[in-house]
Amino acid sequence: MEAKANGPKQEERRRTGIAGPTNPLVTPLLSDLYQFTMAYAYWKAGKHNERAVFDLYFRKNPFGGEYTVFAGLEECIRLIANFKFTAEEIAFIKTSLPKTCKDGFYNYLRGVDCSDVEVYAVSEGSVVFPKVPLLRVEGPIAIVQLLETSLLNLINYASLVATNAARHRFVAGKSKLLLEFGLRRAQGPDGGIGASKYSYLGGFDATSNVEAGRLFGIPLRGTHSHAFVSSFTSPDEIMDKSLQSRDGSSTCEDFVSLVQTWLSKIKWSHLLHGIFGETNQTELAAFTSYALAFPNNFLALVDTYDVMRSGIPNFCAVALALDDLGYKAAGIRLDSGDLAYLSCETRKFFRSIEKEFGVQDFGKMNITASNDLNEETVDALNKQGHEVDAFGIGTYLVTCYAQAALGCVFKLVEINNQPRIKLSEDFSKVSIPCKKRCYRLYGKEGYPLVDIMTGGNEPPPKVAERILCRHPFNESKRAYVVPQHVEELMKCFWPGSADKAREELPPLKEIRDCCIKQLEQMRPDHMRRLNPTPYKVSVSAKLYDFIHFLWLNEAPVGELE
Repeated sequence: MEAKANGPKQEERRRTGIAGPTNPLVTPLLSDLYQFTMAYAYWKAGKHNERAVFDLYFRKNPFGGEYTVFAGLEECIRLIANFKFTAEEIAFIKTSLPKTCKDGFYNYLRGVDCSDVEVYAVSEGSVVFPKVPLLRVEGPIAIVQLLETSLLNLINYASLVATNAARHRFVAGKSKLLLEFGLRRAQGPDGGIGASKYSYLGGFDATSNVEAGRLFGIPLRGTHSHAFVSSFTSPDEIMDKSLQSRDGSSTCEDFVSLVQTWLSKIKWSHLLHGIFGETNQTELAAFTSYALAFPNNFLALVDTYDVMRSGIPNFCAVALALDDLGYKAAGIRLDSGDLAYLSCETRKFFRSIEKEFGVQDFGKMNITASNDLNEETVDALNKQGHEVDAFGIGTYLVTCYAQAALGCVFKLVEINNQPRIKLSEDFSKVSIPCKKRCYRLYGKEGYPLVDIMTGGNEPPPKVAERILCRHPFNESKRAYVVPQHVEELMKCFWPGSADKAREELPPLKEIRDCCIKQLEQMRPDHMRRLNPTPYKVSVSAKLYDFIHFLWLNEAPVGELE
């Protein structure tokens, strides 16, 4: 039965060459009930095949910032390319709608796919701004409405977490490693997988999430926990004490004793300066055991007992023993305490070891910090001064603790070639009607100056030709721009059955690289964490006039008595 049910989807996948959604829960039923009630009402009225155009966009940048990173497009196209109801799904819909619904509607659903749907979108990983469509979806109105909730679900969180990651990257700086450690705190397995993928897209370097590494090719990072350290009670628990040198030329039969010898040397050297006394021997046993297991990747969590009096000296003893055999320790992780102070003190200790024992580059040993870090705490560490090389960030990143949702919306802008507008007393909620084209205009210094929307039939802006850019709703906000470069933002990612070229979906690493490049192209004052300058989003003079003509035409006229 299962193979039979999945047959049409497998056939569609072969036809399009696009795999289905990563998450098997992303099906045509991942939708709100009212999409199906509207689809039935459209069908009942004979309107279901009327050609409609919808824009998917957001109204305000998240996290108090002035930019957003667009993510989730690939998963949207995967859904659209494989959109087909199974017999079981149609049977469930039938039980969920009133019994008065006619069987002809369910026959109609059996033939539904997206072969007559077109999707234009901004490239995934792009820096985007309010009101500018991220997706334009055109097709039979009933089918496009059935896609609405799924598309919003796939884009809202993806773009929010990618933006959150980009903001963390901006605060941390280009040179620091950013590690996503959020799986255990994420909102379920779906949130955990999505967070890993889109944090990487937004500029993080690696994840601790093994399944995300498998699915998306994201580099993996991780060491041991406090439990591993505290599980040891004595060095005598280490049964196999031998370790072959890195080049294989010799074997140290008692690595444990070599570590103890180095600890004595460190202790004698630093007792003269009163830095530490006795270290915790069970911690030393744990570090030694971990180094025996991973001599090429020895990174120790040093705050189980006491960072400076035990963790750091014990780590250094093991690292120096590894150095004798040709290995280089990876570094340490700090997971509690005053991270600025401890990282600086640790760096001093490493440099003193390098100077005392002549071990090359020991002073440059990697220091990773974790412990509920977020954008604000990383910024505070920068201001205090620190020696952290890598930040492991979890809860605040993957839960988007500072803002719950991006708030993308999906609005009808045209039906049967007739523009439509949604009005509101709140100007931010007024939609911009008709099928549009969107451009980014660049200035002399290479920075983007403004995004402009034009009517679908208007000629595109031209390089070196002055164009009037108008705020969509505020009459007094307008400016002329002479662009030095013009970039059209929306490309065709799904042409349906039309004989049109389709943009290929690039691999995640390429999307990430493009995202980082775009972020670097933005003017710094748009990107800063506090009080950023708003980026301008505009419409052409012709579209401005049309918006306000339609607004006056559609708004009811009151009567005073």
